[in-house]
Amino acid sequence: MAGSPTPEERKESDAELKAKEAAEQAALPYKWTQTIKELDVTIAIDGKYKGRDLDVKITKTALKVAVKGQEPFIDGELPHPVRVDESTWTLETTKEGKDISVHLEKANQMEWWAHVITTAPKIDTSKIQPENSKLGDLDGETRGMVEKMMWDQKQKEQGKPTSDEQKKLDMLEKFKAQHPEMDFSGAKLG
Repeated sequence: MAGSPTPEERKESDAELKAKEAAEQAALPYKWTQTIKELDVTIAIDGKYKGRDLDVKITKTALKVAVKGQEPFIDGELPHPVRVDESTWTLETTKEGKDISVHLEKANQMEWWAHVITTAPKIDTSKIQPENSKLGDLDGETRGMVEKMMWDQKQKEQGKPTSDEQKKLDMLEKFKAQHPEMDFSGAKLG
């Protein structure tokens, strides 16, 4: 296939995108992390401020964080709705000053966010490694599902059978062993 990037070229453009993304994210006046279920924003501010000096509003679809009378650190629409009742903010003292910590509980706990607010630069959510989301936090059934999806994805990438296809193959092998008199040369797995 002409025009298709080589793995080296793809790796290079991925690295460039990653560097650009990292630079964009570093330029934001806040840091943020997420798991599949929640998102945390941290904003370092001067230690002289107290909770009453802050203007923090969390609604289902928007977030505003500011020191009263100053340009907001964040003020905009969220890309996806949050659970307002489970979302909180705190002011914590650090060595350097204080941090405003905003915890957002995602309404849909099965999706990655590309950014905190829609006007901020996006990250490539397809590059997120699910192990960053603590798989141990998921309930057994969900965790099993996610692990199976990850395993199946790896198998597909390597051109190997997924867990369901492997099950069929194993069952067929077992059946063949039990019925040596039958001819399976024309059998198709569908």
